[in-house]
Amino acid sequence: MDDITHLCSLIRARHPSVHIVTAEEPEAIELVYEAARKIGAHLWRWDAVDGLTAPLASETPPIAETTHPAAALEWLVINDLSSVILLLDIAKYLDDPRTLRTLRRLLIHASEAGSCVVLLDHDSALPDAVRAWTTPMPLGYPDSEEIDTIVRRTLRELHQQLDIEVDIKTGDYAMVLKNLCGLSRRQCVQIIRDVVAEDRKFDADDLNHVLASKRRMVGQQGVLEFVESPANLDQIGGMNRLKAWLAERERAFEPKAAEFGINPPRGILLLGVQGAGKSLCAKAIATAWHRPLLKLDPGVLYDRYVGESERRLREAFQQAEAMAPIVLWIDEIEKGFASVGESSNDGGLSKRMFGSLLTWMQEHTAPVFLVATANDVQSLPPELLRKGRFDEIFFVDLPGEAAREAIFRTHLERRKQAPAQFDMPVLLAASAGYSGAEIEQAIVSGLHTAFNARKKLTTSHVEEALRGSPPLSVIMADRIGALRQWASSRCVPAE
Repeated sequence: MDDITHLCSLIRARHPSVHIVTAEEPEAIELVYEAARKIGAHLWRWDAVDGLTAPLASETPPIAETTHPAAALEWLVINDLSSVILLLDIAKYLDDPRTLRTLRRLLIHASEAGSCVVLLDHDSALPDAVRAWTTPMPLGYPDSEEIDTIVRRTLRELHQQLDIEVDIKTGDYAMVLKNLCGLSRRQCVQIIRDVVAEDRKFDADDLNHVLASKRRMVGQQGVLEFVESPANLDQIGGMNRLKAWLAERERAFEPKAAEFGINPPRGILLLGVQGAGKSLCAKAIATAWHRPLLKLDPGVLYDRYVGESERRLREAFQQAEAMAPIVLWIDEIEKGFASVGESSNDGGLSKRMFGSLLTWMQEHTAPVFLVATANDVQSLPPELLRKGRFDEIFFVDLPGEAAREAIFRTHLERRKQAPAQFDMPVLLAASAGYSGAEIEQAIVSGLHTAFNARKKLTTSHVEEALRGSPPLSVIMADRIGALRQWASSRCVPAE
């Protein structure tokens, strides 16, 4: 159901209030205007600058002395009007007892008279007494067909203004549309304007600019973040069983797989030692399946305002689905939902957030493959570990000898060092029990030592760095041993 149909349905069903939380205010205002036109309702609009106006009835003058919200709301109650009422940024005025009381009266009046009060705000901070009467309505993202219309209209407008040149093949144009998925209508327009403004051209060279702009805009929203993945799996040492699992399921997203009776993979959980390479595994999946990788940090979801955290999580999932097919990576998932199984003082927020996550995992239909990573299995809610929640649970242990050699070669080559010039058996012996992150840090430490001494990096520099910094497997031996024992009968080894 598109946004206009959804809003009209809520108004016709006599919902006394609809709450739209968005930064895309012009888009949301036009949506309310269009809904009022479509159902033939009179529309009142209030904001703190113009007061109460009737934007769709030019013959109706603004109502005098209604810039104060309480005065405007009281006027609406007294005049007993059956209409759609749009209130902009009203939430921040509800600390005033008079305004709150009058809004509650208006919501009761709207319920009885068949009116609908649309609250349009940039955050979801509403008093409980108002929230109980409102129906939240998240705005959807434009689909590829609407994005096509937006891009063509924007290009026509730019051509009239700047006489631009459009020279792009069908395949490249389809990639532009795909890269704009998951953005608002305003953001799509702005990106097209930006790429054309540089050279007054719209061609295949703009593909990278479109993708870079999208990554920047998504990152600015603070919940989802684009993550670069390796160009190929050879840059990732070890993880042979995981790589084989990925290769076996690469074609599972094709229509022929569905005809064969195969459901597309939905996600995996990666448990393991800190620094052992769980992040690399997430990147390996995106690389193997040639999909964008988006990271969701559970820590940034939580907000002090009631309902805001749940809204952020819903919007993150909604945006991820709009950008599908993608790989969605939730890093250290236990930190976001650690208090689910404990008595906490967050008013049940963690449990509600966790419930939203489980519901989405169970019900989403878009091709979003979830990769969740965790370090502390004891903090994970049991509901997350039950069979069927993930396609597979992998245990990422400390790398073995072959994997460590691949890790050494990868990080040495990345830093312009020739692996053949190093005594690999010595390095492998010195690095037993080290994680990939610890091996990388030893190479970096050796480089600093060699550079400071004005010498080339040698085996001894790296070996000394390894022996001078005990690995986590020694410092936390008991904890890692317990984790291995737990995983031995419950997880598939990634290596």
